[in-house]
Amino acid sequence: MPGFVSENKRFREPNMCLSNLVMQDTPIRSKSYRSLTSLVVDDFDSPVLPGLPDDIAKHCLALVPRSNFPVMSGVCKKWRHFIQSKELITVRQLAGVLEEWLYVLTTDSQGKPSHWEVLDCLGRKHHILPSMPGPMRSGFGVVVLSGKLLVIGGYSVTSGTSVASEDVYQYDSCLNRWGKLASLNVARHDFACAEVSGMIYAVGGFGMDGSSLSSAEVYNPDTDTWTLIESLRRPRYGCFACGFEGKLYVMGGRSSFTIGNSKFVDVYDPEKHTWCEMKNGCVMVTAHAVLEKKLFCLEWKNQRKLSIYNPEDNSWEMVQIPLTGSTSIKFRFGILGEKLLLFSLEEEPGYRTLLYDPNATPGSEWQTSEVKPSGPCFCCVTIKV
Repeated sequence: MPGFVSENKRFREPNMCLSNLVMQDTPIRSKSYRSLTSLVVDDFDSPVLPGLPDDIAKHCLALVPRSNFPVMSGVCKKWRHFIQSKELITVRQLAGVLEEWLYVLTTDSQGKPSHWEVLDCLGRKHHILPSMPGPMRSGFGVVVLSGKLLVIGGYSVTSGTSVASEDVYQYDSCLNRWGKLASLNVARHDFACAEVSGMIYAVGGFGMDGSSLSSAEVYNPDTDTWTLIESLRRPRYGCFACGFEGKLYVMGGRSSFTIGNSKFVDVYDPEKHTWCEMKNGCVMVTAHAVLEKKLFCLEWKNQRKLSIYNPEDNSWEMVQIPLTGSTSIKFRFGILGEKLLLFSLEEEPGYRTLLYDPNATPGSEWQTSEVKPSGPCFCCVTIKV
């Protein structure tokens, strides 16, 4: 999650918040746009493409490069409905044309507010996301679901006082616009969140009055509702979460009932609606990512080694990070093409992104990559569409 906490103090990286500007839709008025609208009737009951069965027409639309989707969504309601649906991703996956883009929360050397920029698999910068509605926030959770980026909770500062938020916003990568979703039941920040089997979980964190939380809730995208589930056995904050084999794992952070950082792992089973506990976790995690059913972590005390967790046998493996490419010890993770990217949090002359390939032959797992955001990486997610 962007930001971390220690006891009751919050530590933030500079400018690590989202702008408070509200995105204004800009109507597209081009020759190509007018020619498209002249071909299709804006009627939800009309065919996707006149003269073609809908399944073939949808396949044709799905083959178009994703950078054109925002324009195509303005052609008619039926196109827009298909472009923002799960079906689009399914059709593109079957056709073998999924495009993988990185969404990086960063800032620039001029000190402007942080923003999301989009990079393709070659590291080319496509565009900057429109600003998210609402006040500037930190301590929020970020989750990707069905080609959409969700920004959950967090806190804003009003008259010098931190105020937790229950707001949830969704960025649709195909429409290039933000929208508001149902609010959390409990306003929270610096909490754990993750997607498991198409549902989103928010666990722990700090609440409205600054106290640590044990409550947890789940979001159903089909009904746009958050539902409270069984609480943790103890309050927990500054933690992170990930999904493995249909279960939610909550690690790291601190608990009000333990001294120092917690090594306990709370595991939630959605089928049984119950929590259980393991004692083989990691502490003070500064970066984490899930790749090929394994969890990759960096711990604050040892940021020159990757900690790799295998849930199948509940084991950890340590991998040394080479000095090649960057001498930095502060990284954020990204995933691209089933490989792990290590973005530096410090600007260095000639810096190149480190890349770890878990499937490479022994001795050649580490490489460097040209993929690099324009500034320090505060958060990075991958969206395939």
